[in-house]
Amino acid sequence: MKISHIAIFAKDLEAMKLFYTRYFNGVSNAKYVNPVKRFESYFISFDTGAKLEIMSKAGIVKPAETEECIGINHIAFKLESKKAVVDLTERLRKDGFIISGEPRTTGDGFFESLVLDPEGNRVEITA
Repeated sequence: MKISHIAIFAKDLEAMKLFYTRYFNGVSNAKYVNPVKRFESYFISFDTGAKLEIMSKAGIVKPAETEECIGINHIAFKLESKKAVVDLTERLRKDGFIISGEPRTTGDGFFESLVLDPEGNRVEITA
């Protein structure tokens, strides 16, 4: 069994699509629009087969901002090396994204950094 996709509601659908396609090599489908429900979405596919659905719907609001809360905490992308993690982290920093966790080896042996996507969702970059 494998996860088919994870879905995120977004305020700025186009910025989120650009983030995940530009920095994580995702490939987007054409935008789906349901004018009756005032719903729009993109499916972004990754080379592993995983998908991310970015959705927008009138009236959806984000709960109060906190660093950590109950619910899905982050999305993680595994890169081919520690150098790739550092390089992508620096590219994201240069492009103005918030680096919430600098590249490091964690206590359980993972090498990772943490960046916030355009809507503040936590994205781990691991090797």
